[in-house]
Parts: sequence; C-alpha cells; structure tokens
Amino acid sequence: MRFSKFFKSFSLILCTTPFILSCVSSKDVIYFNNASEVQPTGLTDDTTIRIQPNDELTIRVSAPEQEAAIPYNLTKSVIGLDGPQAAQAVNVPLESYIVDDNGYIQFPELGKIQVSGYTSIELADLLEEKIRPYLKEPLVTIRILNFQVTVLGEVQRPGTYTVTNNQLSLPQALSLGGDLMITGKRENILIMRKEDGKMTYNYIDITDATVTQSPYYYLQQNDVIYVEPNAGQIQRAGLLGTISTYLGVASVIVSLALIFTR
Repeated sequence: MRFSKFFKSFSLILCTTPFILSCVSSKDVIYFNNASEVQPTGLTDDTTIRIQPNDELTIRVSAPEQEAAIPYNLTKSVIGLDGPQAAQAVNVPLESYIVDDNGYIQFPELGKIQVSGYTSIELADLLEEKIRPYLKEPLVTIRILNFQVTVLGEVQRPGTYTVTNNQLSLPQALSLGGDLMITGKRENILIMRKEDGKMTYNYIDITDATVTQSPYYYLQQNDVIYVEPNAGQIQRAGLLGTISTYLGVASVIVSLALIFTR
C-alpha cells in the first residue's frame, strides 16, 4: 500500500513539472501593454532607411521625351541602339549600382556622386536637380535591392528576408518570421546592428508601448533580430533533454521499491 501511494505521488510530480515550469503571465505575452498611457509622437526622417556603403541600388530616370532619358539609365540593352529601339529599351531590367566603401556611385553623364546618408526619396530629388539642366521634367525612382533583415530564435519561420519598403518596423520584421512563438521572450528582444563600423547589441521590450519611441523600433539594412526563449522554455528544454535520464532514475527507484517492499 505504501509503495502504491509513493508511486502515484512520484508519477504526479513527474507529469506536472513541465506544466508548472511553462506557466507565464499574460503581461509577458501581450504586446504594447500600456499603449493608452503613451503620448503620440510624430515620425522623424530617422525612421526611413538611409543608403549605406555596399548597398545595391537600381536607379531609373524617365521623362516625357523618354528617348532623351536613355543616357541616364544604366542598362546593357541600350548599347548600340538608337531611335525607336532605344526608346523601347528603357523598359528592360536595369543594371544595379554598388555603393563603394566611401559612399559613392559612378552615375552616367554626371560622374561620381555621393549617395550614402540619403534616403531613396532624398537621393531621387538630388539626381532630378542635377539632371534637370539637361533633361526636361526628369523623374527619378530608386530602389534598394539588398535591404535584408534576419529573424532568429523563438519565431515560427526564422530566416533572412528581403524587404522592398523604405521603412520597416520591428513588428513588421517579426511578422515576416511568422510572429513570436508563445515561448519567446518578448521583453528582451535583441537587435544587432552595425553602426559606425562596429556591431552594437541593443535590447528592447515589445510588451511596453514606449518601444515605438526607441531608435531601434525601425530597422536598418542587415539588422539581426534574435528572440530569446523564455525561462519556462529553457527549463523545459533542459527537462525534456534529460527525460531519458529521469525515466532511467525512475525505473531504478521503482525496482528498488519493489525489492524492499516485498
């Protein structure tokens, strides 16, 4: 009888331990808990992606007289073409520009131009101003091709994602990874970013609505987001990782108990 009670108690403890370790507060999993208390603030230009060395850009120049814009578009297809053929060639994919280590590109007709530090819109305005004396009503559109962020850790789909927007927030990046799993640590999300040639490590709390005012709420090229497992997940991983050991110990205890209670 004593052995039966002992065995039932031991089994109950063994089975309920994982559930006890995994308990979390609702405040630990809800985003922006205190949103009603946060004063609204306007967005600044710092939230928009700025061009950096080693970025890959496409720059398209168009105008009412499209044939006149051909020399400003970097395409292989226009080489050797003229007249109507050249006018049609601007519809083909463009060659990309690689921003050099000093932040410059070599632009057709205009030569060497510094582009780092500008947003896509700012650079488009600058190029339009430089081209306007030679081309009537120029329109410049710019796209950063290699804007990528990496999402790792306790998310549904970890990986590296290429983004076409000019602005990307942390929640948007997490949604690319399928959002956080319930086991993710929301109050201590790591943002790894290269700033001034050095890697920086910054933690932000997405359960706090004031996170929207953080300089790391909006992401930059090549940012790495890492979501740590919460304490329950770490403990559970340790428990499940040694479950075979626990079962082995349990079998020994049961065997000894059978021997000594006969």
